[in-house]
Amino acid sequence: MKNTQKYMPKRIILVRHGESEGNQDEEVLEYVPNYKIKLSSKGIEQAQNVGSKIKKLVSENENWKVSFYVSPSQRTKQTLERIIGEKFPEDNVIGLKEECKLREQHFGNFQELEKRKKIKRTRNRYGKFFYRVPDGESSADVYDRVSSFIENLWREMETNRINNDPSDELNLIIVSHGLTILLFLMKWFDWTVEQFEDLKNPQNCDYKVLQLGCNGEYSLALHHKLEELRAWGLSQEMIQDQIFRAYGTEKNLENTKFMPKFDGFFENQENSDEYLEENGTKYFPKSVALFDDQEKSSDEFLEENGSKTKRKLLYSNQKAFF
Repeated sequence: MKNTQKYMPKRIILVRHGESEGNQDEEVLEYVPNYKIKLSSKGIEQAQNVGSKIKKLVSENENWKVSFYVSPSQRTKQTLERIIGEKFPEDNVIGLKEECKLREQHFGNFQELEKRKKIKRTRNRYGKFFYRVPDGESSADVYDRVSSFIENLWREMETNRINNDPSDELNLIIVSHGLTILLFLMKWFDWTVEQFEDLKNPQNCDYKVLQLGCNGEYSLALHHKLEELRAWGLSQEMIQDQIFRAYGTEKNLENTKFMPKFDGFFENQENSDEYLEENGTKYFPKSVALFDDQEKSSDEFLEENGSKTKRKLLYSNQKAFF
């Protein structure tokens, strides 16, 4: 991992497109092809606003770069245009690629409104993941092509086909669709179908930040508050997994005061985010740099700052499923 991690982006940011004319009025889908649906005026404003927020996030350090991937739909490309605007200097953008595998779930061709509503009701009864839209795709179909995209993305990152200078802080920004984003997260974090079914669809121009943690894994818990993760539909077990990915191996968590009472951590949900803010980050002030020297720096840091009391981390990813 040492040879490849230096090329890994610090963040992978998943952005849903802004409000579209189809979100505003679904009847548009009866006479305009789905992929040609444009942003509404509200959607344009949303995209401009989220662009400013993302620029602020990725430009925290001086040597920052971004590379963009976008679905081929008109609304996602318009969203990307407004995100970039004049906010991202040309020298900081090292890539921009249209990626067909990131497209929206196919609902057929022109879609009658009442028929579309009936399909959605049936899908909710049958199950969102396996239900196949007549003349269209199931979520399982979208999952397969998103999985292929992720596999290609990993190869590009590990072999540095993104052309990332290791001295720069790279951010990948992926502009896509609500369901596609959920399935990306499902594949990335190995979530089950049952866990997927409980997830909430992102709102227009919502963005999810996967940030590189101290042991070379990406996590939602480094940027987002636990309250947000719960609102998105992540279970307690899924949130525990995100914390685990963010702050290190089981051994590291056992040896640090980061969570001195992990068993009871989620008993007081209101104080969880406050506790992380007060006790979590100061033990890992530079999570990626901290673990650059896996054999020395990490152990020394934990030895000096960690608790001697070892507590068992109750972590069971998908064990209940079996």
